[in-house]
Amino acid sequence: MDNQQTYSAFVGETRIASGSLVEMLPVVKTEFDRDQGTLFLIFEEQSGRQVDFDLRGTLGEVLLRVDPETPKPGPGRPKMGVVSREVSLLPRHWVWLEQQPNGASAALRRLVDAARNREGDAEKSHQAREGLGRFMSAMAGNLPGYEAACRSLYAGDRSGFDDLVRDWPRDIHAFIQSRSGEAFWTKA
Repeated sequence: MDNQQTYSAFVGETRIASGSLVEMLPVVKTEFDRDQGTLFLIFEEQSGRQVDFDLRGTLGEVLLRVDPETPKPGPGRPKMGVVSREVSLLPRHWVWLEQQPNGASAALRRLVDAARNREGDAEKSHQAREGLGRFMSAMAGNLPGYEAACRSLYAGDRSGFDDLVRDWPRDIHAFIQSRSGEAFWTKA
């Protein structure tokens, strides 16, 4: 299972569980078994996207559906996550790439990594804002000050945002505060 992703499960305005899938799903499954009519909203915390899980069966079955066993590799070349795709470059680009240490593929990977690092912090901040906006739309869309809070979020007005969400329900406010740091990141 992907241990880097974390999730939060809400019933109404109350967060009932958070953490990795292995930490969060048992709590949700217990609630589901107690009352199958319970409406859960589960969010992948980093993206703010809602996710659904088939909670029927045993906890083991639920976890197996979330992360099916990976097949054992057979003979041949091991999978290393390499994806082969076509790249169209001009002849002068190919000449330059062929002169680079470790070949064209390694040079392209280094160039892509360097570009990602340059754009990384701004992109992370943008993604955090988008994720927080998705969460707020689902959980706080009917709360007082929602629209103004969204304007403050996307305008980068941290103090205005904090003032607007301060009186929101405790668990919603706590989630927003825990996820808002990166959304308001600015380069010094």
